[in-house]
Amino acid sequence: MFLTISTTGTPERPATDLGFLLHKHPDKSQAFSTSYGTAHVLYPEAAAERCTAALLLEVDAVALVRRGKGKGRGGAPDAALAQYVNDRPYAASSLLAVALSGVFSSAMRGVCAARPELPAQARPLRVEVPALPARGGPDLVRGLFEPLGWTVDAEPVPLDREFPDWGDSRYVRLVLESETLTVAEALRHLYVLLPVLDDAKHYWVSPDEVDKLLRAGEGWLSGHPQQKLITSRYLSRRWSLTREAMERLELVRLAEADDSEVEEIDNAVAAEVETEERPTPLAVLRRERIVSALTASGAARVLDLGCGQGQLVQALLKDPRFTEIVGVDVSMRALTIASRRLKLDRMGERQASRVQLLQGSLAYTDTRLKGYDAAVLSEVIEHLDLPRLPALEYAVFGAARPRTVLVTTPNVEYNVRWESLPAGHVRHGDHRFEWTREEFRTWATTVAERHGYDVEFVPVGPDDPEVGPPTQMAIFSMKNPNEKNANEKNVNEKEAKAA
Repeated sequence: MFLTISTTGTPERPATDLGFLLHKHPDKSQAFSTSYGTAHVLYPEAAAERCTAALLLEVDAVALVRRGKGKGRGGAPDAALAQYVNDRPYAASSLLAVALSGVFSSAMRGVCAARPELPAQARPLRVEVPALPARGGPDLVRGLFEPLGWTVDAEPVPLDREFPDWGDSRYVRLVLESETLTVAEALRHLYVLLPVLDDAKHYWVSPDEVDKLLRAGEGWLSGHPQQKLITSRYLSRRWSLTREAMERLELVRLAEADDSEVEEIDNAVAAEVETEERPTPLAVLRRERIVSALTASGAARVLDLGCGQGQLVQALLKDPRFTEIVGVDVSMRALTIASRRLKLDRMGERQASRVQLLQGSLAYTDTRLKGYDAAVLSEVIEHLDLPRLPALEYAVFGAARPRTVLVTTPNVEYNVRWESLPAGHVRHGDHRFEWTREEFRTWATTVAERHGYDVEFVPVGPDDPEVGPPTQMAIFSMKNPNEKNANEKNVNEKEAKAA
């Protein structure tokens, strides 16, 4: 397999910066030994105006068979001769993807210690693969790469150029071009999509492949129109792994639709209101109301479930009455942004001891979330499909059981007051539903009765006499907190005896 990555530059921003990004010096030719052959990295051209890095993968077909999946396993041919005589060494996309990950691992992570400003910079990129198997043809190639910002040229390779009547092979000559992507993004796209196009892998797909897929697909796979096909093919059509990956991607979509996106709507609405003084954005009013409710409850140890990019955690840190604040989110990307927002790496020891960010799914019970005074679900539930709400309900109210739970969600009745929102549309594209005040009260009352809480409802934002407030909040208070403490004590005693 042979792949090239090219970029152009100027004297002020030379193309040879590609060497820093790939961690491979343009003046050297390097070889990396693998279990199935040798990967060579070289630079056919390296100048300030244009630089090209090439990855040449020499596949040892015999070594590949000896270390492979075994007879018939995971799609390997049963016939012994077919393992040695086939086209796989010449178009082994899965092998190339693994080589990309091994040889350019730091580049894929966006790490460059020598020039830390470079990985975040988009630059002109051109990727060429002379022979790439594409089960689905050029249309599928375009369907996979174009939504990610690539201009795609996928030319079918004929079976025999001297006999065009024989038709095209399943290979294409691929050229990708982009002006808006970083090198790290380009490598992650290739790492996932090359074996997806081939619809085959050279190794047995185990459960840890789900984590690999989600790491490489972070920031783009959850919103890709071909998400299901990509997930299924990458995981070799193993339905249990595909289902797990799809569920986790659904939760990623939930996490990435955070307050920052809602604030854009709030600001647009505020701009339409012709007043001398600009109104306070709804997202700010919501955080203020949440902090006020937590203060009134006497909570000191607080969970922000679905914390997104950490806006509420940041607000709680300003009040010393909150001695422990834990932000929980399924998206590592969101948690990384939250960590930067909070400046955790520069925070003083005393302040840092008050805050913690955890990765976790709200659809599953988590022992780390037990024992807290309060939990907040701010603009979270509407991002879940309705059939998944009972799982969240049990994880929060049945398993974690904080003394106080605050839940905020949009009031769909108020949408008619926003001229910028077309009729019949929800406030955010990822909202699976938006409830009326009666629907929210019915759900909250049922949850409270089922789990031993009292519930009251308070408006967030201007309370319109006809359609109510833009945001509705439910405050759940445990009916008998002493019973909770006694139950926890019994559980702890049983666990101690068992240990």
